[in-house]
Amino acid sequence: MLNINQLQFSYGPQAPQYDFSLQVEAGEILGISGKSGSGKSTLLDLIAGFLRAQSGRITLDDQELAPLPTEQRPISILFQKDNVFEHLTAQKNVELGLDEPKGADALLAQVDLNGFEKSICAELSGGQQQRVALARTLGRDRPILLLDEPFSALDDQTADEMRQLVRQLVTQKKWHTILVSHHQKDLTELATRQLSLSRGKLHAL
Repeated sequence: MLNINQLQFSYGPQAPQYDFSLQVEAGEILGISGKSGSGKSTLLDLIAGFLRAQSGRITLDDQELAPLPTEQRPISILFQKDNVFEHLTAQKNVELGLDEPKGADALLAQVDLNGFEKSICAELSGGQQQRVALARTLGRDRPILLLDEPFSALDDQTADEMRQLVRQLVTQKKWHTILVSHHQKDLTELATRQLSLSRGKLHAL
């Protein structure tokens, strides 16, 4: 279980104080909604290690994550955009997430990108680029997946396909997943449970 207990943070003396507590089971997708500026991305940045909490704990099955630098945390992140190196091929992008440069083609096949291995990512559509990023995430197979508005830049049909693919992979891999989105369709169709964020704290819906 991913457990976040009284994780506190503020950007300064006059800024709001955040106090986050939540739990995510293996194979669960926890959806978090909230107004712009409510702290959704701040929460993900704290979990990933881009920001350092002033107090509190982050544990995964009793392993302490808060003291670890970002690169040592067992976390993958899928953002709204800029998830791939556009000057590299799809294959090379996936290989960046692997300990050994093998198996990238099979991972791309799992996200329905057969035949695109040698394609330069700058020439791919937004949905195809997200699939490349998801293939890299699949290759890394880290137990925590953070989704920060991952489908916002996609058309409706592509977003529907990506939601279905993410749901299948989370169930299959038993990833502990947190989805942040202001799109209600993302939350209702993908999240197994939802919380709302307001006034620096999470609230059950």
